[in-house]
Amino acid sequence: MLSKKMEKAFNDQIKWEFYSAYLYLSLASYFQGLGLPGFANWMNVQFQEEQFHAMKMFNYVLEKGGKMQLQALDAPPHAWKTPLASFEFALNHEYHVTKRIGDLMDLAQKEKDHASAIFLQWFVSEQVEEEANFGDTVNKLKLVGDGGGLFLLDRELAARVFVPPPAAA
Repeated sequence: MLSKKMEKAFNDQIKWEFYSAYLYLSLASYFQGLGLPGFANWMNVQFQEEQFHAMKMFNYVLEKGGKMQLQALDAPPHAWKTPLASFEFALNHEYHVTKRIGDLMDLAQKEKDHASAIFLQWFVSEQVEEEANFGDTVNKLKLVGDGGGLFLLDRELAARVFVPPPAAA
């Protein structure tokens, strides 16, 4: 059974995971509007990953006998000055998500909720990957600038696909 504090913290984080999905869907629309379908694809894959994260937590709360209290989502931004600015925005968002996951882990440890701490370890590791993926693209965007290299990077980002982690993960 989850403590009331853990239940509330998971409910709040689930909102953030769904908001993240919503944000990346907005970014996909932004890139589609710029004529960068590869960037849009990359963000659509990110959208799917964030939905997966939210549902993973959602199902965990229910498995632990907790109650779900879905919350309203704020509207995400819908326009950025440049592709680089949008990826820097998203990277900063991921830094915020990492802090939130860390706070959840701290609470699980304080509550001596070993099952939740073990469950959250997957998300701690996932955030390392999320920050690296966004950071890598930020660095590439800085290298290519606004020139023709943007279209080569668009082609590279078009190759990304969503592959759900194995059920045991």
